[in-house]
This record gives sequence, C-alpha cells and structure tokens, in this order.
Amino acid sequence: MKITIKWTDLKPIESIEVFVEEKIGGLEKFLKYLGTAVEAWVEVSRTTKHHKRGEFVYRAEADIRLPNKIVRAEAIDKDLRLAIVRVKDELQQQIKTYKGSKEAKTKRGARLAKKMTAVAPEAFTSREWKFGKREKDEGI
Repeated sequence: MKITIKWTDLKPIESIEVFVEEKIGGLEKFLKYLGTAVEAWVEVSRTTKHHKRGEFVYRAEADIRLPNKIVRAEAIDKDLRLAIVRVKDELQQQIKTYKGSKEAKTKRGARLAKKMTAVAPEAFTSREWKFGKREKDEGI
C-alpha cells in the first residue's frame, strides 16, 4: 500500500511518519482480497496555532479509494497519535463493512444462479429422488 502524508501547520516528524506507516499500512491485510494496488492519503494537522488553546489540538484524516467507493475517516484529539489510531479504527470498520457487502452480493448472485438451474422433481423417475440414500439402504 502506498501512503501519502500531507502536513498542515506542522513540520514533518519522522516518528509520526513511521507511526502512520505502521497503523495505516496495517490495513493492507484487509484489502488483499481486492487484488489491486491501493493508495492511502493521510493528512495530519494542527487545528490551532496557539500552544494550549482548546481541548483538541491535532487532527488526522485519511482517504482510501476502493473500487466503487471512497473510504474516509477523520479524528480530532489532544494527542496526534491517538487521532491517528482513531482514524485507523474507523477505516478498518468501514473496510470490513465494504468487504461484507461485496461477499453478500456474490452469495446472492450464486443463490439466484442455483435457483435458476434447479431441476424439477418430475424430471427424476428413480426412487432415489423420493427417498434419500440412507432411507433406501436402511429401509426407513
């Protein structure tokens, strides 16, 4: 996964870059089923330039573009690392929901295909259709 970090009202900090790579890069295991290269855009910023003004000072947001959907999360916190962790958790939940909906659509299509190809009971003349194999062998 390619991760692009944008710094707003902050100087780039190497330890935060490594932290973002670790946390957001960890979401790649949820995206392996896509089979395509995925990019993530992360923006890290300060909400105020005053040293201790307000309760929440740091903001983190991230976008991941999936096929037919953009997954986006945003968090504001007094600690930058906590904001990044909250963004990761929200993105993870949205990716799982997306994956579940894709699997549900696939299963729904498979059910429909099975229903359309089912053979009518009148097409069978043998006794095995009316009775199962166990019932036939054991005489139940």
